Amino acid sequence: MAKKLGQIAIYGKGGIGKSTTTSNISAALSDMGFRVMQFGCDPKADSTNTLRGGADIPTVLDLLRERGDVDAHEAIFRGYNGIACVEAGGPAPGVGCAGRGITAAVQLLKQQNIFEELDLDYVIYDVLGDVVCGGFAVPIREGIAEHVFTVTSADFMAIYAANNLFKGIQKYSRSGGALLGGIIANSCATPFQRQIIGDFAAKTQTQVMEYIPRSITVTQSELSGRTTIEAAPDSPQAAIYRALAQRIADHAESTAPAPLESQELKAWAADWARQLIEIEKQGGGCTI
Repeated sequence: MAKKLGQIAIYGKGGIGKSTTTSNISAALSDMGFRVMQFGCDPKADSTNTLRGGADIPTVLDLLRERGDVDAHEAIFRGYNGIACVEAGGPAPGVGCAGRGITAAVQLLKQQNIFEELDLDYVIYDVLGDVVCGGFAVPIREGIAEHVFTVTSADFMAIYAANNLFKGIQKYSRSGGALLGGIIANSCATPFQRQIIGDFAAKTQTQVMEYIPRSITVTQSELSGRTTIEAAPDSPQAAIYRALAQRIADHAESTAPAPLESQELKAWAADWARQLIEIEKQGGGCTI
């Protein structure tokens, strides 16, 4: 009996640390002995940079534009610890749908049986933003990914994007789409940030997989073109990424979330704003 391929999608708004988190999860899983592919779904095509010493790779759409007929092996590059790196790419600026690269890349690899040939344990899709474009919804809508995780911070716009993603998951779950595994809380430096994200998780009937603090170790690692797992393997930050990767490897059951309606989300945010003002007045030193 063939082993089951773990297909995971990690979403988050631009600049939230999604690719940083995804690459460190991939690196940690590979260190655990798993065969991993990281599949970058951002048109910027920079998801896998820190797995390859900062080096860019040609995208699937670049290759298709150049030649039309492409051997999928030409789009796969090996990174840290043998991780298979793929970048879907996007259309020329101002032309077409930014999610088109995801569809084209997935189809190419499936048609040529790449997932089976490489005997992968995990494919991790690094996907931009909330579900505002049909292309970015592909890993969820078509059930390509089995489990979805979202990276967010305690900032309102990051939570707003996560809530939009939850709406998409809830919608597509009715027709066999991917389900939600939980929230990865990034840049959490204060107890208040943890409380905000924990409360949001409770309100939307999901869980927090890990709280990841902001760390200069991550910046230092990325400036050298590497993940924290590779550049600072004995650091406390690397230990957190490893713990997160283990939780994802152990994760078995995902569910449909219960996203907040727009007015509910605004009321929830306003209530937290009042709480933080009171904490500040009482000398709690709340800074988010």
